[in-house]
Amino acid sequence: MLLLSEPDASLSRSRAVRNALTFDLEEYFHAEAFAGLVSSDDWTRLGSRIRGSTLRLLESLERWKTSATFFVLGWLADRHPALVREIHARGHEIACHGYMHRLIYRMGREAFQADVRRAKRAIEDAIGTRVRGYRAPTFSVVRETLWALDVLAEEGFAYDSSIFPIHHDRYGIPGALRFPHRVKLAGGGQIAEFPISTLNVAGQRLPFSGGGYFRLAPYPMVRRALRHVNRREGMPALVYLHPWEMDPGQPRLALRRLPRLRHYVNLRHTARKLDRLLADFTFAPAGEVLCERGVMEAAS
Repeated sequence: MLLLSEPDASLSRSRAVRNALTFDLEEYFHAEAFAGLVSSDDWTRLGSRIRGSTLRLLESLERWKTSATFFVLGWLADRHPALVREIHARGHEIACHGYMHRLIYRMGREAFQADVRRAKRAIEDAIGTRVRGYRAPTFSVVRETLWALDVLAEEGFAYDSSIFPIHHDRYGIPGALRFPHRVKLAGGGQIAEFPISTLNVAGQRLPFSGGGYFRLAPYPMVRRALRHVNRREGMPALVYLHPWEMDPGQPRLALRRLPRLRHYVNLRHTARKLDRLLADFTFAPAGEVLCERGVMEAAS
């Protein structure tokens, strides 16, 4: 598998850069922090909070006249199809986040393909149109699971947004390309990749644009990093969040110190921080940004 060269940044420095705004649509208890505490058998007995948190998020996006990509968990699409249809009806891109929120490196190829196929079918049944994008739970496309990109292409996906080009204990491909590009696959095809954004500082790649990194960092630091990517590097950044990150009233489950920090830090500030981001930058769905960058063809 060959990662093709990144686009020439000089082509886009003279015009405003549209960044990708993305949300992973899942319940708070789907987060990897709870994997050893909450089993999938427990999911149906835990109170759902996804509709309220998502509707509040949609209202915020409407205020800012901004469209985003929602990577939807298939399990949720089966149980909340009306919510998924409402997101789609409001002009947002619907993409796939797998079915059972299982990490790819804990599944074999056959199990992964079955999970993706089931999720894609559930989401497409809900919205009545083709799903083109995919994001792995916990960014679990790592060096050992790059075969997953071949599976995604086989299942009809046009792009992936799962590769995090950093060192981390649960995910990451250090040294991977930082900006949108095409990946040449072993079978001869290609798939577009929109990596999670990082900032190069003294030879190190620092994450800043989503999840706990976004919640923990002071907003001026996030703004400075995103402006650097847009203005100095001439490239779009990708922001990722979850509706549960804007739900400080969610139940507090007993977690060890590090998972507790990762999941709960600064939840009460996320919505306000996102509003500041939407005021300062221009955003669009990930699929649109990939198309305008020439990395992916528009849907026919």
